[in-house]
Amino acid sequence: MTMTKKERRLRRAVKTRAHIRDLDVARLTVHRTPRHIYAQVIDGAGGKVIAAASTLQEAVRTGLKGTGNADAAKAVGRAIAERSRAAGVTRVAFDRAGFKYHGRVKALADAAREAGLEF
Repeated sequence: MTMTKKERRLRRAVKTRAHIRDLDVARLTVHRTPRHIYAQVIDGAGGKVIAAASTLQEAVRTGLKGTGNADAAKAVGRAIAERSRAAGVTRVAFDRAGFKYHGRVKALADAAREAGLEF
C-alpha cells in the first residue's frame, strides 16, 4: 500500500518527536499551510504551550505583503523568539513536523536563531 504525501510527513514527524521527547527540552514546533505559518514553544513535558506566534495574529502580520511567504515566516520566527525569551526559555529543540527544512521553515528557524533562541 502506498502512502500519501501527508502520511509520509506525519511518519517523519512522529520519529522526530520521539527523539525530542528523550532530550527533555522545550520544543519549537512549526506548522505551515499554503496561506499561513504557525509556531509554538511547548515545554519539555509536552503539556503546556509556553509561547505561540502565527501569521493570523495582527501584531505579526502588520507590514507584511502576504502571509504565505518567507518574509512572513521570518516575522513569525522573530515573534516566537521574543515571546519565548520573555517567558524564560532560550534553549529549544526544533520540531519541523516532518516538513522539509527549506523555504519558509528554514526562514522561520533562521529568524528565531537570530532573535536569540538556541537550537
